[in-house]
Amino acid sequence: AFGGFVSQSLLMVAALFLVTAGLKETGIVDLIGSKVLGPARTELGGLILLSLFCVGTSAFLNNTPIVAMLIPVVMSWCRRQHVAPSKLLIPLSFMTILGGCCSRIGTSTNLVVDGQMTKYGMREMGFFEIGWAGIPCAFVGLIYMLTIGRKLLPERKELLEQLGDSRREYLVEMVVTSACRLVGQSIEAAGLRRLPGLFLIEVDRRGSIIAPVSPDTVLEANDRLVFTGVVETIVDLKKIPGLEPATESTDKSAEEQRRRRLCEVVVSRSSPLVGQTVREAQFRSHYNAAIVAIHRNGARLTTKIGDVKLESGDTLLMQTGPNFVQAHRNNADFYLVSDVEGSQPMRHERWGVALLIFAVLLAVMSFGSGEMAMLGAFIAGGLMIVTRCMSASDGRQAIDWQVLIAIGASFGLGAALEKSGAALYLSTKLVAMTESYGPYATLAAIYFVTMVLNELITNNGAAVLAFPFCVNAAALTNCDTRPFVMAVALAASFAFASPVGYQTHMMVFGPGGYRFSDFVKVGVPLNVLLWVTCVILIPMIWPF
Repeated sequence: AFGGFVSQSLLMVAALFLVTAGLKETGIVDLIGSKVLGPARTELGGLILLSLFCVGTSAFLNNTPIVAMLIPVVMSWCRRQHVAPSKLLIPLSFMTILGGCCSRIGTSTNLVVDGQMTKYGMREMGFFEIGWAGIPCAFVGLIYMLTIGRKLLPERKELLEQLGDSRREYLVEMVVTSACRLVGQSIEAAGLRRLPGLFLIEVDRRGSIIAPVSPDTVLEANDRLVFTGVVETIVDLKKIPGLEPATESTDKSAEEQRRRRLCEVVVSRSSPLVGQTVREAQFRSHYNAAIVAIHRNGARLTTKIGDVKLESGDTLLMQTGPNFVQAHRNNADFYLVSDVEGSQPMRHERWGVALLIFAVLLAVMSFGSGEMAMLGAFIAGGLMIVTRCMSASDGRQAIDWQVLIAIGASFGLGAALEKSGAALYLSTKLVAMTESYGPYATLAAIYFVTMVLNELITNNGAAVLAFPFCVNAAALTNCDTRPFVMAVALAASFAFASPVGYQTHMMVFGPGGYRFSDFVKVGVPLNVLLWVTCVILIPMIWPF
């Protein structure tokens, strides 16, 4: 019953979570993602660029972190271009799934099927073998999303856009350090005019104030930039290497900077901070924290942060140590203390190491055996931690235990079906219903059953449950097993008709403002289209 939890495919999925986390923590994934939609100015242009990027990256990386990384990128671009996020977030999830079927490591489902193939004594799946069908399917999916699917997508405004001016707006002051890549660039070229929910009030250059700020103003080292903006954009601003909060010491070590977090606090009426300016309050000595930004309800602050006199009810965005929330949650100085999600600094200085580790891993997986690929994935995951591309804590958090438990449990279900004889019985019934129509009908039936299972349970569970059926069906029809196995691998990944069919659908469900019916409208035609495509293609690539 527990044999599935030590299977080769499950262990490889766990290791790949670590590798992907290393790429994300060093900023490689974010850097590439931020460039994806940059050139696009229309909804169609954004859809094309996003789809191509998703297919290309998800062929080699786990789908979940790619979608997690791209959701804020898409939301930000949609705000700038006044496009409804609902027009891009379903395609983001769909195209990532389609791209995952272009290689063996593109999705955990492929690895699960590969593990089953080894268990049944079959030749293991080649690195790009499934791509012979997966790439044409991705192309079909892209054409569908650019034509029919695009028209079926709903148009719903983002909640923040509906709130409009009621969003909480902060005053923030940032310093351009000498190491910042923005030095020598104009405000326009640096992209500081296009950040959603952010307005550059002034530039303080050695005591000389530049206001209003022209798009052609060239940034210099030690410039102090004063913005008003929403917290989501301030988090993005802090991720730019070399752009530091004006109130934060810049002589901290890289490790100290990396441990810093953003927290929001609300100043209480009884707080000794009330009536003091930010400079007088000495946050660093009292709280080991620095104020990054200030929000005062109903008022737009325009003075320098250090000169702002604090009042009860002010919301402060602070850069703190990792334990600030636990230490001050019950502090009477504050009404509220909370973490800001996604504010952990990137390890930009390690991006070259992470990229090298990933490149070597791809080479090993492309040309090595299944056991060598698993060993390589574990070594790569370990190296991401040893070389400080991420911390051990980041590694633990990166592993999606729910996915691993679902995979392990599904192996037990599959084994039970096989040993009880249920798989053989159901396969016999399936073949009896379709044998008069030939192996194409049996293949279509197996694909359909797997596809329906996929919409009802997990994709990995569907793959393991359907695998014994396809092996027995192939034996009963005197056909090669491989075409039926590939049908199961593809059908178990292509779940588009329900938001619960795949984890990434649930990730975009809320931000896109979707309803269950939206996935049915857009996903069912795509499911049918890919069903027909696969039934035609698979026997041409893997003959019966």
